[in-house]
Amino acid sequence: MSAKTEGAPARELALLGLLALLWGSSYLFVEIGLTGLPPVTLIALRIAVACVFLLGVLSMQGGRLPRDGRSWGRLAVQSVLNATGAWLLLAWGQQHVESAVAAVLNSTSPLFVTLLALMFVPSERASPARALGVALGFGGVLLIVGGEAWDGFGASVLGQVAALASAMLYAGAALHGRRLAHLTPTASAAGTMLCALAIVGPLSLAVDRPWALSPSWASLGAAAALGLLSTGVALILYFRLVRTLGPLGVASQAYLRAGIGVALGVVLLGERPEPAVFLGLAAALMGVWLINRR
Repeated sequence: MSAKTEGAPARELALLGLLALLWGSSYLFVEIGLTGLPPVTLIALRIAVACVFLLGVLSMQGGRLPRDGRSWGRLAVQSVLNATGAWLLLAWGQQHVESAVAAVLNSTSPLFVTLLALMFVPSERASPARALGVALGFGGVLLIVGGEAWDGFGASVLGQVAALASAMLYAGAALHGRRLAHLTPTASAAGTMLCALAIVGPLSLAVDRPWALSPSWASLGAAAALGLLSTGVALILYFRLVRTLGPLGVASQAYLRAGIGVALGVVLLGERPEPAVFLGLAAALMGVWLINRR
């Protein structure tokens, strides 16, 4: 490991927080989008918007997509783990579970990164301190969301399994993303989205017949925000951070998403969270710090 990546500079942690904000807002956008669009078509629009944005950024940077079959094979796998599989499962699951339950289940990706690395990727195994950070961060998320979230468990088992499976795919994506280190973050993001569009685009046409839909402007705006912010910009940051912070480091943003939700509620809505929420926020932040320190 180079000296450049041995630590977690403040800039990288700031980018991790920005990534958490972009992905944390996706729960809201999905909720709004699903009011006027079925899940497959919502994800197809999300991916299409992201493709246009990312290809435009790649062109402005003077970059290009890979030309070898091995790279495209890896991008195809990444697209299933990071996009088509994870997003379709989560979008379907959110139709059947409360957003708080989905947030808790989807924040388990660092736990799965730790488990998968332990079994399959010895070089990415967590140290005792990082493992403590994983457990501490997840405990913080549970405190932030609150005991009322547990009331929703068991109400829709299949929906909860879908949200949990989505987190497992995200964990696989974080580990697999290291195999794209020979590509720039923008090329990795654009290639991943093109592979995803090749799957979800035809699926949307076959399943939902989108030409017969009458979505609201709010749902279309949510789909555009998902594609531009929560996908296009977020994936460029994601592939950069996979290189600098590693799979477990970039997965730790799942813990920050809950904290960002609390901060937005305080600043924008004037909410006054219970003391346990602030304790959970402190635990989540400490977990992220333990994971990303060297």
